[in-house]
Order: sequence, then C-alpha cells, then structure tokens
Amino acid sequence: MPDTSLVRLRIALTAFFALDGFVFAGWVVRIPAIKEQTHASAGALGLALLGVSAGAVVTMTLTGRLCRRYGSHPVTVACAVLLSLSVALPPLTHSAPALGAVLLVFGAAYGSINVAFNSAAVDLVAALRRPVMPTFHAAFSLGGMVGAGLGGLVAGHLSPTRHLLSLTVIGLLVTAVAGRTLLRIAPPEPAGRAGTGQGQTRRLDGRTRAIVLVLGLIALCTAYGEGAMADWGALHFTQDLAASPGVAAAGYSCFALAMTAGRLTGTTLLERLGRTRTIVGGGCVAAVGMLLGCLAPTVWVALLGFVVTGLGLANLFPVAVERAGALAGPSGVAIASTLGYGGMLLGPPAIGFMAEWLSLRAALASVAVLAAVAAAIGFATRRSTYE
Repeated sequence: MPDTSLVRLRIALTAFFALDGFVFAGWVVRIPAIKEQTHASAGALGLALLGVSAGAVVTMTLTGRLCRRYGSHPVTVACAVLLSLSVALPPLTHSAPALGAVLLVFGAAYGSINVAFNSAAVDLVAALRRPVMPTFHAAFSLGGMVGAGLGGLVAGHLSPTRHLLSLTVIGLLVTAVAGRTLLRIAPPEPAGRAGTGQGQTRRLDGRTRAIVLVLGLIALCTAYGEGAMADWGALHFTQDLAASPGVAAAGYSCFALAMTAGRLTGTTLLERLGRTRTIVGGGCVAAVGMLLGCLAPTVWVALLGFVVTGLGLANLFPVAVERAGALAGPSGVAIASTLGYGGMLLGPPAIGFMAEWLSLRAALASVAVLAAVAAAIGFATRRSTYE
C-alpha cells in the first residue's frame, strides 16, 4: 500500500478516536441537567447510567465478530453514525427508565466503535511498523478534554437538547469526511501476514487466548485507575486535603493532561524501550505516583503525584490492546477492551466500598496496587506476551 494511503488512514482514524472522546465528554458534562430534567434520584440515575456500561460490554464481543466478517473500516463508520445519533437521545427522555433505555443504545455504540477503530488501528500499526498506537489514544484524550471544556462553556447558554444535537451534527460531519477514507481504502495487509486479514478468522488456540487474557488483565488494571481517578480524585482533594473546589478540579485535570502528554510521547518511548520495559516501567511509575498522591500531606505534593500517575498509566492500555489485536485480530481487541472497560466500571464502586470500610486515602492506594500488578504481569510474561 502506498505511503500516502497509510497517512490518510492514520489521519482518518485519529479523527474517529478524537470524535469518540469529544462526544462522550460532551454527554458527561450534561448529566446533571439530564438528572434534573428526568427528576431522577441519585440511585435511579446511577441505575440508568449503568445502561452505558451494559450496552458497551454486551456489544464489544459482537463487534469483534462483525469486524472479522465485514472489516473494521465499514464497522467503524457505521458505529460512528450510531454514536452521533444516539447522543442526542438522552435529552428527549423524561424518566429514569427511559433514560436507561436510550443509554443502552448509546453505550452499545460507544463500546462498538472502540473495538472497531482499535482493530483498524492495530492493522495500521503493523503496516507502518512503528508503535504509533499511543498517538491514537492521545487523540481520544484530547477530544475528551475539548469536549468537556466546550461543554462547560456552553452549558449555561444552550439547553441539553440543543447542545447534544450539535454533537450529533458535528459527529455526522466528521464521519462523512473521515469515513470516506476508511470506506475507500481497505485495511492494510502487513508483510508476513498474508491470508490472515480481517476478512478471515484468526484461530484462537488455548495459548493465544491465555496471552490475550493476560493482556486484558493489564488493560483492566490500567482502566481501574482511570475510572477511580475520574470519579474520586476531586473528592480526595476536598475531603482529605481541604482543597477548594477549583483546586480539586485541577487535580483530575493534571492527571488527564499528564496522561495525554504521556501518550503523545508513547511512540518514542516504545521505540527506545520496547513493550516490556514500557509496561513494567509505566506500572511502577504509576504505583509510586499514586502512593504519593493519596498519602501526600499537602495539595501540591498530591498534584505532583497525580501527574506522575497519569504519565505512568498513559501507555499501558494502548500497548495491551495493540498487542492483543496483533495476536488475535478483532477478537483479541474485543477481549482486551471488554476486560479493560470492566476495570473502568469496577474502579469507582470498589473505591467507594473501600472508602466506607477504611478511608478514601486507603481506597485510592488500590490504584497503586493494581498498577504494580500490571507491572508484575508484564515482567512475568515478557517472553511469551511481547515476543
């Protein structure tokens, strides 16, 4: 495949990663307004929000099969259309059960597009012969930051219906432009992998399945930390360190910025250190950073800890998903993504239970423990997993 085609594919896939983060963040910032509109209690809203998670987890494996049958490019485009359309549905509901139902659809689209474009990115990474997977996930992070920032700015001026409908329009426009590239250019076939493209099934023998599950565990440990930091980081600053709401919000912002910066430099890191050292080093750095963040006696030391944690966690998930896809195609991406997403779902409630039994500081220390577990898994399986 000509280099120009690979460049065009990379730009198009980057646009879809950024769009995914942008749309999801735009929805998240309007959750309080949707809660008020539906007159849902905190408990009812929590159950409705589980619709996003349930829809994503249920459809991820199915999406892997669809990618094997039809190819990751058309599936990515179809899922982007569904994601763009479904984000406009929540403001149209007026009860928690109705909200939960439309969030099942939104979650299905969100989970499906993650499997589809990660599968497409895996093939492109192999064709480029450069470890550029972290740059795609950096685009997702940047899209999320822009979506959240713009959402916050327009929240006081636009109703949820108009805001989320504008996301639909933007999403469909991006899909129309970037989707043309994906539909016109077939997934690249890396040298040495003839006959094993996405149109054909790569058999998952027992050893390969076990390796993919191990990679999924690394993704789980990483996503657990991301979910915990998003939902509990600000409370740690206000409750344990008596920080102002503004400083508390800055805590998660520092974490997110550090993670984005880490992913932007991830390709260089992987080229210099390789997968094993990146996994082991990243897990260890994240463990140290989280211990510093949750045990620090002052706000500024805790902020430093959050930055170090973000840098450490940044590339673990992209590396795990890329390697799982390289070994098992879309099925591998689906398995690793499902486990990773499960970790993101597990993190916030687990932190809540542990904080109730022990303390929030002690609960957040579990992020450090799982980061260290990811590093240990990466080291213990270095010969079989990353060869």
